[in-house]
Amino acid sequence: MKTLGIVLVLVGIVMFIITGFSFTTEETVIDAGPLQVSAEKEKSVNWPPYAGGISIVAGIIVFAIARKK
Repeated sequence: MKTLGIVLVLVGIVMFIITGFSFTTEETVIDAGPLQVSAEKEKSVNWPPYAGGISIVAGIIVFAIARKK
C-alpha cells in the first residue's frame, strides 16, 4: 500500500509538470486502386491541472492509511 501511495504522488507531480502530450498519426485520405493519398494529423491528449492535485492527495491518504497499519 505504501508503494501505491508513493506512485500516486509521483504521478500527480508529473501531471502538474506535463499537462498533456501530442502525437502524429498518418491516415489514408484517398485509396483508389494504385493511388493512395495520406495525411498526417496531429492529435493531443490533455488533462486538467486539478487531476494531478487529486492524485497527490489520494497518494498521501493511501500512504498515511498504510503507515498506520
